[in-house]
Order: sequence, then C-alpha cells, then structure tokens
Amino acid sequence: MTEVSLPTQESAKSHDATSEHLLAKSTASLAAIALLDGCGGGGGSGGASASAPSTTPVNVSSIEAARFLSQASLAATDQDIQFVVNYGKEAWINQQATLSSSTTRVAWLNNAGYLNASNMNSDAGLNNVLWHHLIAEQNPFVQRMALFWSEFFVVSVLGLPVSWRQYMAAAYMDTLEKNALGNFRDLLQAVTLSPGMGEYLNLAGSQKSDTATNRHPDENYAREVMQLFTIGLYKLNQDGSAVMGSNGQPVPTYTQADVTGLAAAFTGWNFTGSSTNIAYAITPMTVTESVHQGSTPNSFLGTTIPAGTTGAQSLQLILETLFNHSNTAPFVSKQMIQRLVSSNPSSGYVSRVAQVFANNGKGVRGDLMAVTKAVLLDPEASQPVSSSVGKIREPMLRLVQWARTFQVGSATGAWNIGDMSDPGTRLSQSPMRSPTVFNYFSPDYMPPNTALSSQNLVAPELQIIDETSIAGYLNYLQQFVVSGISDAVPNYANELAIGGNVTQLVARLNLLLAANQLSATTMSTITNAVSTMSSSSNAAKLNQIYAAIFLVMASPDYLVIR
Repeated sequence: MTEVSLPTQESAKSHDATSEHLLAKSTASLAAIALLDGCGGGGGSGGASASAPSTTPVNVSSIEAARFLSQASLAATDQDIQFVVNYGKEAWINQQATLSSSTTRVAWLNNAGYLNASNMNSDAGLNNVLWHHLIAEQNPFVQRMALFWSEFFVVSVLGLPVSWRQYMAAAYMDTLEKNALGNFRDLLQAVTLSPGMGEYLNLAGSQKSDTATNRHPDENYAREVMQLFTIGLYKLNQDGSAVMGSNGQPVPTYTQADVTGLAAAFTGWNFTGSSTNIAYAITPMTVTESVHQGSTPNSFLGTTIPAGTTGAQSLQLILETLFNHSNTAPFVSKQMIQRLVSSNPSSGYVSRVAQVFANNGKGVRGDLMAVTKAVLLDPEASQPVSSSVGKIREPMLRLVQWARTFQVGSATGAWNIGDMSDPGTRLSQSPMRSPTVFNYFSPDYMPPNTALSSQNLVAPELQIIDETSIAGYLNYLQQFVVSGISDAVPNYANELAIGGNVTQLVARLNLLLAANQLSATTMSTITNAVSTMSSSSNAAKLNQIYAAIFLVMASPDYLVIR
C-alpha cells in the first residue's frame, strides 16, 4: 500500500501511472468483494436541524448510529450521529420525516434560469438540480427514499426524447419525493399519471383498438407495472420466495392475456396540453374518454372491468387490483431491504416487513413510513457485522456520501457536477440515467463463477462493477477528493482541526465513511501509509487528508459495507 502514489494537490491531475497500479490492486479488491457472503451501502446524512424530541433518550453507540445512518441516509455527519446516540434510531426517522426540501426541483430549474427556449430540446439543468437535492437539501432521509423509489419506479432521461425533458424528469423526482413516505397506493397512482412515466413507458397516447387501422393499445406500461412495479414475474410467498408449481418451476403471476386486458383498460390517458407549453411536462396526465377502450369488458389478473366503465374509473380498479395483490407486499418489501440494508435478506426479514406492508398495525395497507421503519429498525439490519447482512455501496452514493460528509458546497450555486455515467472516467452511474427500465442493475444479479454464485447469493451492484469501472472510480476519486468537481468544493476544516494526528484522522474517517467497519489490517495499512507524509504545514496536512480519504474510499472494507 505504501507504494501507491497517494493523491496530493500536485499529483491530482497526473496519476496515469498510479492508476495502473491501483487497477491491479482494485481488481484484487473486486475478487475479495466477490468472496464475501453479502454485500452494504447507503449513506447517512446531513445535519438534522429541527428541535430534539422530548422522548426519553435511548442510548446507542456512535458506531451503531453510523451504521444505521449508512442504511437510512446519505452520510453519517457528526450531528446526526450524536442525535441517534442521544435519542435513538426511530426518533431520528421521525424527526427527519418532518423536514421538507427548501424548493422543488421544478422551481429550482426555474430559479436557475433553465426555463429558456434555448433549453427546450435538451436536458440542460437536470444533472445540476439532481445533485443539488442529493447533496445540499437538509432532509437526507427523504432524499434517500426518493432516490430508492427512482431505482424502483425507473424513469430515465435517456428515454425521454421530448421537449422540456429536464422538467419532465425533475417533476417526476418531485413526485417521488412527495409520496416517498406516504401510501404505496397513492405513490403508484402518482407514478402512473406522471408525464415522465407516461412518456417513458408509452402510456401517454395509448388508445383503444381500431380494427380499420389495425391499432392496438400499447402494452409497455401494462407489462412493466406488473413485472417491475408491483407483483413481479412469479407468485411469491410472504417471505419473498417463489411459489413452485407441480413441475418444479416457479408459477407465473400473469399471462399475455393479462397484459392485453390491462393495456386495454389503461387506454385514454395522455399529456395535459401541448408540448409547446412546459405545463405538459410537469402536470399529471388526464383521460380522454373517447379513446378509452370501455365499450367492452377488460379482464386481467382475475379482475373484470365491466363494459361502460370510464377510463378514470378503470384506473382506480386497476390500481386497487395491483395494490391488493398478494405479491405486492413481499415484492416491494424485499427490494427496499436490498437497496437500503442487505442484498440477501433472510426469509424472516422479508416476511416481517411484508406483514407491515399488509397491515401497519392499525389496519392500513401500504403505509410506506411504517414499511421503511420496519426495514431500518428490524433486528437483522443491525445484527453483528460478521453476518451476511450488507451490500455493495452504489457508486453514486459514494459520491453523495463524500459530498455530505465533507460539506461540499457550490460557490456559484450551479452544482455543475454533471453526468457520472461513464465507467472509464466517472462512476458508471448517475441519477435518473439508468440505461433501461430494469434499473442500473437487477436485484437478482448473481456474479457468475464466484463464491457468491456457489452459495446462491446475489450482488446486484456488481453488475456495473468491473475492471473498467473500478479503474475509472479510483482515478476520478483521486481528482474529486482533492479538487472537488467543478464548482462543488469540499470543506475539510474539521479534519484539519485534528492537526496532523494520523491515527485520529483515520479513526474519524473510519466512523464517518465506513461505520467503523475497516479491519484492523486496513486501518494499520492506511495509517502507516499516511504517516509517511509530511504534516509540517496546513498544505501538508491537507495532503494527508486527501490520501486518507482516498485510501478509505478505495478499500474493500468501505465498498462492501455490512
């Protein structure tokens, strides 16, 4: 490790030789990742500002607090760790849930001057506002949940070839944030009627059959709302396991006839207004009854919508059927656990969360605040780190965690961080830029020919991690740790205040970035490497800080968080 050319102010822009060494080292790290039973991530978050709760304090260790925040938030700040230590995990969730963003994404675009005819046919401003909300808004729990839902109900700007696409995407994220902790039934309706989803999966403009012109209802959204957003491909037990048929194969949840019937029932919805007016991109879709296929019955999933039912009435029947399907609770619950806590949750964990989805204890189904609490407060989420609980930290969450941990601000207010999708030079992942509706990676991805696959364990995030993306991440990490990204610059004042005490510095980074999960060997290696560097001036101490952050965020102990 001490042979690695550590990032400094002078070396930040000339590290090709170093990257070759790091590539060899990081390829070995990937192999180490593949050997782990389960794989951890998330983030934990930027300063809670509301008043402290009046509840009796529940003492939690700082390590437990940091680990919880790595699952529940976007970074583990000193303030949030202390809050959880003093008042407990549930109190932090309750307090965070009361916080609202300072502005919507649509309003942010307006205020930043993007509502300009020159931007009508581009996505100018979208990256800026997405990073602003992820990094700067002071409700990180809500932002984390909105990001989760954006990877569940996927809409990608890459599939929005329309006017004012940045506004359409921004309005979609605003919709997810608004409903992130509400009821799943309301969220499903808001997603279905959003112009972003309408464009992305072709629900907008789908019309009833016309034999004269051989026109048929578009089936794209009908298929994906079942496969990806509610019930999945196969019938599920309460614990998320597949129901097996007499032939030994999983039992499908729907047939092509169900897709056809559902597509017909979905007809008639379209944008509100013309694409020449930005309102069409941010206003929920409306129904035109004359093109809704309501003159005949429409059947799907055992439900028949009678002839004569309006498009608006049909939508409610559709959503009730999907919402109340026995698969929906375990299907949604398991994926929330996978994104926030563990790629391979136990059947008991999934079952416990699914039970809360089905009934929050007060007879309410789909209460997302209750479901989210069930995920984050379940004993399995905080069991000993030697267990298989955990997951790979998503690349874009690494960047957001770094930014929030080290108080990154935008001097210009522009947040010109840009698109992080390039695997060779950036992160291989950027918000709202999934290559397909199936997200950046599949929840069922199992790396072939690995110890994981031999144990029948999944590691979804490894689907976008390979030699190219590892080298790209490490090279880019060296740059942004030192210099920031464009106008987004870090503040290492708290680390400078440590005064060159490398042992204390590495211990602080271990807690804030890795929830104290760096091994003794990793801690020793990083400490020894950084200790060889001068600390004779503030500039020298900054170089130590750069190197320590880089080495922590490059380590397998950080990338695989449990």
